[in-house]
Amino acid sequence: MNSIFVTGASGFVGRALVERLVADNIPCVAAVRRHVDSIPASVKTVNFDSLEELVDWSTALVGQDVVVHCAARVHVMNDTVMDPLAEFRKVNVDGTLHLASQAAAAGVKRFVFISSIKVNGDGTLPGIPYKADDAPCPTDPYGVSKREAEDGLRALAEKTGMQVVIIRPVLVYGPGVKANFLSMMRWLDKGVPLPFGAIGNRRSLVAINNLVDLIVTCIAHPAAANQTFLASDGQDLSTTGLLKKMAKALNKRAYLLPVPGCMLKVTAAAVGKKDLSQRLLGSLQVDIAKTKTVLQWQPPVTVDAALRATALHYLELKEQ
Repeated sequence: MNSIFVTGASGFVGRALVERLVADNIPCVAAVRRHVDSIPASVKTVNFDSLEELVDWSTALVGQDVVVHCAARVHVMNDTVMDPLAEFRKVNVDGTLHLASQAAAAGVKRFVFISSIKVNGDGTLPGIPYKADDAPCPTDPYGVSKREAEDGLRALAEKTGMQVVIIRPVLVYGPGVKANFLSMMRWLDKGVPLPFGAIGNRRSLVAINNLVDLIVTCIAHPAAANQTFLASDGQDLSTTGLLKKMAKALNKRAYLLPVPGCMLKVTAAAVGKKDLSQRLLGSLQVDIAKTKTVLQWQPPVTVDAALRATALHYLELKEQ
């Protein structure tokens, strides 16, 4: 393999992927929007302003065997732009397909697209997980944009012969995680009582190391060509169970009040937090049987080990 071209290399997933490639002695080029010290000095970087602009990637793609496209306009809670779908399309559809077209023209053999479980939908009934080959049913502009990008990539693969691999991760966590996951760790660390002691939902998560391992597998595995895979740890948890495991990883006691989930949903809706309540109270499960079978792949890191690593990183940063 000559080299792997990684976009979004300063982001949570892209940075971890570059670190893994370096550790495995796989040459790579990191595409970033700004200079970041977290990129290893041995890695060549390519700077671009924004995927909203039609970047000329042609020179940077020369000699690259595989593109792993992590860069995206991510899901935004309480988006305030006038037309969210149009904004997502600029980056996630137009920017992605422009890059992929130039990759095909440059002779790139495989394009690995980090999509989202949002393409499948926003939630499942307990015990009825999404499967990789289910009909897509996105419910928000972010999910719609990712589905349209997937459709465009498949059409490009048929036209050019460049192989396309699509990976749809669920919520990704690990050392350095932000947003709601970080907030929950802070609440538990401070001993804040939380009203999530009686939540019987089921949610799939994926540790960053498991996702990166799957991406690396999809870079070279012959059976990955032109396939779609779901990514998770293979162990589903309730919000209550997750908080208990997270507290244990932090060496803290979880103060979880057994407030009925229906009451929490009503309260969340009343204060305009319906999306957040879905993430905390609703179920979203995925079946990774296809991923395991086609790729002969197993998540290498357990949930408990991943949570310990996440907690340790959080505690180390807190002490600095």
